[in-house]
Amino acid sequence: MPAPLPYRLTTADGTTLDIDFALHAETGSAVDVARFLSAVLETVDRELGIGGETRNGDILQALAMALAARARVVTVPHAQAAQVVRALLETALRSTSDPARPAGPVGHA
Repeated sequence: MPAPLPYRLTTADGTTLDIDFALHAETGSAVDVARFLSAVLETVDRELGIGGETRNGDILQALAMALAARARVVTVPHAQAAQVVRALLETALRSTSDPARPAGPVGHA
């Protein structure tokens, strides 16, 4: 299993989050993963700066749809792609769970 991908982001309220993302055993390039992750988060932040008030649920829904659309483009059977996406999402969510972080408003990231 590859080493975790350390990632730092800062929310709109100035909170800095350090996350050690677990990488899939078949990760081709941690550098590419980090580059695409940064590009996605920077695009979300940029788009939030353009529009008015955007609900976090709408952002998460759009990102889920983008993930599903990208999985549809992959040339493997849909069920196989969906299984990989679910596993990757569960791993990423586990990597971001931090019970020490107080609950409160979610930033743009």
